[in-house]
Amino acid sequence: MTRRLPLSLTRFTVSNRRRKAAGVGAAVIALALVGTACSPVEPAGNDASSGTQSPAGQDVFGEPADASQVKQGGTLTVALSADPDKLDPTLSRSLYSRYVFHTMCEKLYDLGSDAKIVPQLATALPTISSDGLSLTIPLKQGVKFADGGTFDSNAVKISLNRDLTLAGSARKSELGPITSIETPDPKTVVIKLSKPFAPLTAALADRAGMVLSPAAVAKLGANFSNAPVCVGPFKFASRVAQNSIKVVKDPMYYDAAKVHLDAIEYRIITDSSIRSANLKSGDAQVADSLSTQDTPALQKDDSVTVLQSQSLGYQGLTINIGNSNGIGNPLKSLGTPLAKDPRVRQALALSIDRDALVKSLFGGLNTVACSPISPKSEFTSDAAQVCPAHDPAKAKKLLADAGVSTPYKVEMVTSNNPDSLRLAQALQGMVKEGGFDLVIKPVEYAALLDQQDRGDFELLQLGWSGRVDPDANIFNFVGTTGSQNVSGYSSPDLDKLLTDARQSTDQAQRVKLYGDVVTKLQQDDPIIYMYRQRNLTGVSKKLLGIQVYPDGVIRTAFAGFAK
Repeated sequence: MTRRLPLSLTRFTVSNRRRKAAGVGAAVIALALVGTACSPVEPAGNDASSGTQSPAGQDVFGEPADASQVKQGGTLTVALSADPDKLDPTLSRSLYSRYVFHTMCEKLYDLGSDAKIVPQLATALPTISSDGLSLTIPLKQGVKFADGGTFDSNAVKISLNRDLTLAGSARKSELGPITSIETPDPKTVVIKLSKPFAPLTAALADRAGMVLSPAAVAKLGANFSNAPVCVGPFKFASRVAQNSIKVVKDPMYYDAAKVHLDAIEYRIITDSSIRSANLKSGDAQVADSLSTQDTPALQKDDSVTVLQSQSLGYQGLTINIGNSNGIGNPLKSLGTPLAKDPRVRQALALSIDRDALVKSLFGGLNTVACSPISPKSEFTSDAAQVCPAHDPAKAKKLLADAGVSTPYKVEMVTSNNPDSLRLAQALQGMVKEGGFDLVIKPVEYAALLDQQDRGDFELLQLGWSGRVDPDANIFNFVGTTGSQNVSGYSSPDLDKLLTDARQSTDQAQRVKLYGDVVTKLQQDDPIIYMYRQRNLTGVSKKLLGIQVYPDGVIRTAFAGFAK
């Protein structure tokens, strides 16, 4: 599953009291992590002596900068937990590229702090025809791309057609059944559909809605990421692979007066403790994906603010069922018992003690997740939040019923950063109870994305940052034609449920259908959902205007250093 992010975890220790509280699963985790750097998990609540931070669990999105309180100029340094993948909205699949896109590639629509869709390069929400087959989008005028080209309806058409047709596009299945894109005038785009498609506006509030410079597209083609050009407060300046990305203020931006910084530099620092140290020392002013171990201490630090919100996404395990030929090619079973028999996948799911992971590894900051639908979503239901109990005895019985001898060896690919490895070690010890011998295969994050696309894995640990419409959390990854279905999973029954949910305009019907989707996913387990993490971002108090909403994107574009 391409687009996913490596988790942010904790350096792990568990007191005897917590071991007893969490039960056998926590003890297994402790055994799995003996020998790692440890320190007690501190309470995550507010420290009365500081009085400057919000309690754990309370959303803190940050506030817009007051222009009268910020200096003009300066370079903001952001410590990133992983190197973004391609800086091409059509091909990109990682959360980290979305951080950078926020500064330089605006969209037709965006999300507000309440997760509601608002216009960005559009001037209003789409007007939808009575039959649901036509969306009319009005566009801003007087807008320039960073290369001086004019933003208009033709540019939107070129970008959307590229999303629909470019080889390897990660956006194609997000956009649904588009039949044509019309441009009756420079300030109006009309999207025609063969069938109603409820998630389309939400898709246009993400990378599918980013509008690329037609001149840059014509010049660079599939190599657009080498020198991306869009509309944004900043423009691309440079990139050093595995090291840094720099963007600089774009004087042609239509709202340049609101941009205070001269430049933003994203530095890749995969170790969460080093990111936190850089934040405290002032070498970085923003640090993403804080460890749940570091967060309590940072919340007591008078020089740092911790922004936090519940993620719309999930962390999970992706099982290679039919992706032997690589994504986008005809499905072919991997041929392993794990790939061929859902009972083996169910056994693996039953071997994972989600409660122990959340309580012991994450100090309770993260929450258990058994589905791709957030409990905060307007599409949630009891059926969508059902969570099978941890049951290693049942897991062993399922393996026996499937004719699999134990311990059953499974190789899991994961990111090679310290936090991901700690989780992998915890899972390794935990699933032994269910009859599995988990072999950890760590790789660098960018290599992991490439490896999963090639289908060169049996089991893979990654996550998804989440979107407001459930379709964007599900169809792409488990729909037969999903452009990011790296599991190679295919179920006509699930496809029908997802298609019906896409085409329905009835809220209650969509809620019911997504409950049925979760039921089907838990029967087949192409993805084993484990937990939902909090978005934890550290920000220096010398900086104003940083915001992070439940979509997980760090909004830096209109920040500035305090006077």
